[in-house]
Amino acid sequence: MVCKKIIIDTDPGIDDILALLLALSAQPEDVEVLLISLTFGNIEVKNCLRNVVSMFHILEREIQWRREKGRPEGFGAMRAFRPVVAVGAEDPLEDQKMMADYFHGTDGLGGIHASHPHLTASQAWEHLFDPAIDADGIKTVQTGADPDDHSFIPSKVPAHKEILRVLRENEPDTVTLVAVGPLTNLALASAEDPETFLRVKEVVVMGGAVHQPGNVTPVGEFNAYADAFAAARVFALTSPNPNSTLPPTKSSLLPPYPAKLSRQLTLRLFPLDITLRHNLSRGEFRAAVKPLLEAGSPLAEWVSVFMAHAFKTLERMHPGHVGDDAQLSLHDPVCVWYALTSEDPHWAPSATSPEDIRIETVGQWTRGMCIIDRRNRHPIEGDEESSNDHGLWLSQRAGNRIYRMDESPAETTFGTILIQRLFG
Repeated sequence: MVCKKIIIDTDPGIDDILALLLALSAQPEDVEVLLISLTFGNIEVKNCLRNVVSMFHILEREIQWRREKGRPEGFGAMRAFRPVVAVGAEDPLEDQKMMADYFHGTDGLGGIHASHPHLTASQAWEHLFDPAIDADGIKTVQTGADPDDHSFIPSKVPAHKEILRVLRENEPDTVTLVAVGPLTNLALASAEDPETFLRVKEVVVMGGAVHQPGNVTPVGEFNAYADAFAAARVFALTSPNPNSTLPPTKSSLLPPYPAKLSRQLTLRLFPLDITLRHNLSRGEFRAAVKPLLEAGSPLAEWVSVFMAHAFKTLERMHPGHVGDDAQLSLHDPVCVWYALTSEDPHWAPSATSPEDIRIETVGQWTRGMCIIDRRNRHPIEGDEESSNDHGLWLSQRAGNRIYRMDESPAETTFGTILIQRLFG
């Protein structure tokens, strides 16, 4: 099997961290994480960066602990290939910013940096991401932590430019981009250089709700809601005529796409419809992690703190999520699991895929809603609007082409698989 190459665009975030840990825990012959690109979303992007750096800090300690205990070290993908970490979008393209700190906590991990400061990386790493340039255009030399001392490669380049660099430096159709936050970085990359962006093998998106209620509004899922304009632009690249589904814009921040592009984007959408079926219960987590906590595992201690916050928040927000029966939906880890195991025939899109799914950007109550055409109408030829086809919903030459994922190989057992992969 060929080693998979992936980019993870993320806003860590509790389930984002679980998704990153899942990717980094893979065998080095199975996957190489080329880039972790960060965006605002669950929290401010600076807090996202602190969470990712702290994750690597904990993993370095965990591997040392396992080595001293004579345990398998794990996290081969991280030890074999140091991923680049790049900081991206601080704000949505056009929408009012909304974050999910009501669930994840203001720091994204349930207040862990204040309550357990010994688990947070030293601030000596901050300058590694500082894009300061001196008067001659040369990056300022800083003293302090050595980039080679870390399990990651810090970048001073904006995340969307790093995405384009990775796609440019690898053969077409060899890199999968897993996007588990708002799609702002992807929209910026595809606007700057759409042909380079289209070198991606496929984009795997956690976002939206098609036949399920939303989780931040009655119809809006958080990632699609947080930057609906960016999501609509990325979705449009799946269309034979991308400009036919571009959203109306209040600014000239991003231009239309070129009239002709060399190919269409392959986008696999993991909406709430499928991610809500992949869960981890508090009881499952407690049983797996308790002996590791007693043995002194740094990773078990770190994850236990923010998972305790997550389960407590679920109890407060949702009826029925009580005690060991509380279920955390593994939205983002499911997308990474697909990227790692996409050749498994049990992964399947909906029977109606590819579907014309569009993101609402301007509605008072429907921002971020996944719109599909529920009318029973005959398709029509042509790519111009007619009196009975406003928006080119019936045109065979327009509309998006989204693969909405609907079946997985581990719907009822994924929580167990995740814990086994992380803690071995």
